[in-house]
Amino acid sequence: MRNNYIFKMKDLARFSGGRVKTRPEPRTQAAGKHKAEPKVAVEQGIQLTAIAPPLAVQMLTIAEDDAGQRIDNFLLRICKGVPKSHIYRVLRSGEVRVNKGRIDQTYRLVEGDVIRVPPIRIAEKQTQAVAPGAEFKILLEDNHLLVIDKPAGVAVHGGSGVSYGVIEQLRAARPQAKFLELVHRLDRDTSGILLLAKKRSALTNLHEQMRDGDTDKRYLVLVHGDWQNERQHVKLPLHKYTAADGERRVRVQADGQASHTIFNLIRRYGDYALLEAELKTGRTHQIRVHLSASGFAIAGDDKYGDFSLNRALQKADGQRVALKRMFLHAYQITFAHPETGKPVTLKAPLPPECERFLKSLPKDIPAAISEAEGDQNIS
Repeated sequence: MRNNYIFKMKDLARFSGGRVKTRPEPRTQAAGKHKAEPKVAVEQGIQLTAIAPPLAVQMLTIAEDDAGQRIDNFLLRICKGVPKSHIYRVLRSGEVRVNKGRIDQTYRLVEGDVIRVPPIRIAEKQTQAVAPGAEFKILLEDNHLLVIDKPAGVAVHGGSGVSYGVIEQLRAARPQAKFLELVHRLDRDTSGILLLAKKRSALTNLHEQMRDGDTDKRYLVLVHGDWQNERQHVKLPLHKYTAADGERRVRVQADGQASHTIFNLIRRYGDYALLEAELKTGRTHQIRVHLSASGFAIAGDDKYGDFSLNRALQKADGQRVALKRMFLHAYQITFAHPETGKPVTLKAPLPPECERFLKSLPKDIPAAISEAEGDQNIS
């Protein structure tokens, strides 16, 4: 049985700068055996949900923003929902051509290249939700970047039971955008600064900065427990795994990825402490697991936190107001602008619900953070 997949024309239009040419494949049908075919929308920006046999060969002209990337990565990105194995199969078979010639999966695209993408038969679930267009609080926007303040409870992208996220909603709200990609990710329940690239060159540049450790990302996090150190380094290797319930989790494991977080004490609030978390590496759930492994639960963390505490926080108690989210907020980032090279520092204030919760707690004397004193290490 042949696998069926949906090839989304709007993705082709977006990633090829809108220059999409189609050439129908020849089709033969025995007389009297013709079956009605589902209608398929082919205009740019239309979400396809029907099977379209046979789909046309697509001739795509590579624009400046797509130059420099490998052909396999390009196809994986534009052929949403098509299994990786199928993409590599059509590459190996020679069905994908560049400038009428065969190429292998490592070929890097050049501006002006013409790619032949073969027909790909698809079936997309009719129940798939279409992302409603939405805008978010903008911290910075120019021709290269879009930086937003993401609210808690919103995923950055669809998948794993989530129909859509920030990136799908922004694309729906900005159908004219030729390129819009996440530079990095935030957990669904984490609020704060999220970078998106509006050009491939900006995406590549920022990824290089992050890989080389040239960016500075800081979070505000509230933990429960008797935090003592003014400054604490946590260097514990992290390993990703899938739990029995199918959830993606992370744990400390000797053969895991090297991970480093610096925690600075800002202020104590009775049984709580407000910390600044400085990421030296960017692993999945890094702050949450480093704190949990150190014996401190993030207020409201439903994966690695104190579940009985979280239940108690759901309701107000005397002067303390309720907290119905995880208290983890990406509040500051510093990077070099991908076009000008000038340093950029952006800040996102604590969300109102976090501010209200802090104000309802008893306050201790603010901590005086010192790099020379109070440095502690966990590794």
